[in-house]
Amino acid sequence: MAWKQTGQLSLADSLINAHKAIEELDELHNLIDWQTIEQTLRHVHSSERGESAFHPVIMFKVLLLQKLYNLSDPAMEKQLARDLLFRRFVGLSLTDDVPDHSTIWRYHKHLGELRLIEPLFNQINEQLAQQNIFIKAGNVSIIDASIVEAKNKRPKKGKHTDNTQDNEAAYVSKKDSTGKVKTTYGFKIHLNCDEDSFVKKVETTPANVHDSQCFTMLLTDDESAVYADSAYKSQAHDDYLAEHEPPIKNHIHDRAWRNTPLTEQQKRNNTQKSQTRNTVERVFGHFKLHYGMSKARHLGLMQFHTSTLLASMVHNLKTALSLKRKYGLA
Repeated sequence: MAWKQTGQLSLADSLINAHKAIEELDELHNLIDWQTIEQTLRHVHSSERGESAFHPVIMFKVLLLQKLYNLSDPAMEKQLARDLLFRRFVGLSLTDDVPDHSTIWRYHKHLGELRLIEPLFNQINEQLAQQNIFIKAGNVSIIDASIVEAKNKRPKKGKHTDNTQDNEAAYVSKKDSTGKVKTTYGFKIHLNCDEDSFVKKVETTPANVHDSQCFTMLLTDDESAVYADSAYKSQAHDDYLAEHEPPIKNHIHDRAWRNTPLTEQQKRNNTQKSQTRNTVERVFGHFKLHYGMSKARHLGLMQFHTSTLLASMVHNLKTALSLKRKYGLA
């Protein structure tokens, strides 16, 4: 497989004075052992059949940077063409061509089709654990789900136009904070994070899948305690946590049942649990505000899953960098 020759410093590169403005992503870049990433990506080709392709590590860096700055494919192409900071991060010299928007889209698609996005996510978490930034065993799991609108909504009944909706999404109705019922056509992100907000596991489904259906899939089996809202409360989940070896502390919110309202003590307990559980809600807030996850940018569940895991990787890297700076972690 032929890769494009890139990264060779030109005369133009040598004339650029070092400046902190073009080095501000260096710390983030240096959190990752890219040689390990390269082993996972070595068979991914980003160009049309037979053409020389951009190196897969370059393309993976492009996708991370795109998610970090919440850019569309065309906007990412333009930014790579004109921004020294971006070229430095991905490893392109001033004289190198940049991947166009269709190449970026195609590489995103390939990562999903080849089932590589999950191994990449796990590798980055493992590398952060090896640096003692992300603690894997014995920590807390905080679980929740959030709805994301599909790229294309389902057309209205009787409307005579081409049907362009994402047929892998689904409708769901949910009350908002004011009590008003809102109907969304889209997907759902199911997330497990720890108390430092590191994302540990991710599942994605059509929006009509109930939150509780992904509960056991989100557990890592090495957590010491679990926090979740009352949507996850069931006898089956209580039994699963109690019978786990070793037992997992159950901090799922109590819920009211028909003719059995919550006691005052249960209400106080739920309020206390919420102080920890709010962490996952802040993660979802970051996803939607900073990483473009308020609405899907790609069609299909597989591409939505890829996009969600890219957001999770970027979020974990930013969290790791923040903790490293704060505590001087080696």
